[in-house]
Amino acid sequence: MGVWPTEAWRNGSLRGLALTAAALLAGTGGATAQALRTDTNPSFGTTAQTDPSAEGLSDAATASSPRPLQPSDTGAGVPAAGDAPEGDSGAGTLRPPSRAPRGSLVPGASSAPNNRALGTLLRLRAAPARRFGSATTRITRQITQASPTDIRLTPVVRTAVVGVPLPTVLPLAGIQTPGFLFAGALRQPLAVDQAYAPLGIKLGTFTFLPGFQQSIGYDTNPEQITRLAAKPSVALRTEADLAFRSDWSASELSGELRGSYLEYPDNPAASRPNGTGVTRLRIDASRDTRIDVEGRFLIDTQRTGSPDLNAGTATRPLVTSYGTTVGATQVFNRLQLSLRGLVDRSQFEDARLGDGTVITQSDRNLNQYGLQLRAGYEISPSLTPFIDVLADTRVYDLRVDSTGTRRDSDGLTLSTGSTIALTRFISGELSAGLQHRTYNDPTLRDLTAPVMNAALIWTASPLTTVRLNATAGIVETAVAGSSGVRTQAVNLEVQHDLLRNLSLIGGLTFAQSDYDRVNISERGFSGTARIDYRFNRWLTLRGTYVYQQVNSTTASASFRSNTWLLGLRVNP
Repeated sequence: MGVWPTEAWRNGSLRGLALTAAALLAGTGGATAQALRTDTNPSFGTTAQTDPSAEGLSDAATASSPRPLQPSDTGAGVPAAGDAPEGDSGAGTLRPPSRAPRGSLVPGASSAPNNRALGTLLRLRAAPARRFGSATTRITRQITQASPTDIRLTPVVRTAVVGVPLPTVLPLAGIQTPGFLFAGALRQPLAVDQAYAPLGIKLGTFTFLPGFQQSIGYDTNPEQITRLAAKPSVALRTEADLAFRSDWSASELSGELRGSYLEYPDNPAASRPNGTGVTRLRIDASRDTRIDVEGRFLIDTQRTGSPDLNAGTATRPLVTSYGTTVGATQVFNRLQLSLRGLVDRSQFEDARLGDGTVITQSDRNLNQYGLQLRAGYEISPSLTPFIDVLADTRVYDLRVDSTGTRRDSDGLTLSTGSTIALTRFISGELSAGLQHRTYNDPTLRDLTAPVMNAALIWTASPLTTVRLNATAGIVETAVAGSSGVRTQAVNLEVQHDLLRNLSLIGGLTFAQSDYDRVNISERGFSGTARIDYRFNRWLTLRGTYVYQQVNSTTASASFRSNTWLLGLRVNP
């Protein structure tokens, strides 16, 4: 029985001698040679590992198995099974157990690269950490089964802003004021960089964001009357606001309040206050049921030359409107049903002429009661269309007004729209429909007019934000023979941040009013430009320019004005 020397033997290596000696021992056979091969350390960069599938094979089976014609380099100095001379049959020759060539597959494995014959050590090193425990559906359920939000009554948690926005919808009691026509004239920035946003004051479970601003400037037409009668004056504007929000784990109470006073030392008759505010309470009765309570108010003044007053008053009469909404929302999977009750009241102060004569306006005081039903269906998280039905009645304190007209009326409004969140850059709500009003006095004909409400925010870039607000409806009037006023208003605002603490804000407002059955119509335009420079979180320098113009078919109601203001704002 002859033994062929291996390549290691020819090279004179000790390892080759050891392998040859092990092969000559009949008692150890292939098992001893296999053990020596396993203990041999492969050279750097090689993967000379033992193939588990080769263990347990007999010498005879190994010798009789097919062999490749070309030798295979194992990288460990051990020859492959095909190193024996071609003339040897292998029937009585002992050789180390054959090893699968590089690139061969483990029996029963696929041909994927990761399933090739890897060593045990390499497999252990490459095995990922095993995770224990079962998957949970709690997080998924919280996301997919969350109640869809209602923009009108549900507060939206957002970053702190400087100031409080004016209402963007028509007053429910149907009144019209200059503050409504030019609601975007002196608005706050759309957003503030987090590094300069006010932190607020923490009191218990509430966070308060107070603000105070004092401005000085100049107004070319403080009384907003005809150009020939205008009396310019220095303008002093004092403004205070407060925003608050609860930090409860469930339910929420939040609010935004603002009040200001414009003083004109050179024209005291034009001095006037302005205020607006809203508070919201959301009670989470259950996962699918919530109760919403809202309170609101508006304080403004009448324009002395407006068609409803049509008198050269010595002062601007006050107009106040306040009300509340109580509603409940129930969610049935993707279907959302809301029912709300609304109560609002409007009051008008008596006007005083220059000679001391008093014009009584108590006949314009009224209450409005309404019931609103909304049904929405969430097609996707980014689109929830809805149908809204509002039935209301307006009841005046006096049965007839100064002209002998009964102005009580009933209204029905049907609108459809959708909440939109197309991407994280575009969000808001858009709705449109028709409103029909029926008046108790037979001399007043019924009115039908389109209604619209839009509130959209587009984040064009990290530095630029665009906001669009639009509204249309029917408001009340005191003009004899006219049932009401069809009013539309659109406001567009753009904010661009030049620096983290330097913002430019521009706004345009267009308003249109058409009095029914009388030849009175008004077209209003307002342009706003403002720059905000924030020194830190609590101190801001603000410069504002406002242009306002109203063209009316009533000669005494048209006016133009230019206002410049420069002030400091403090956010404790």
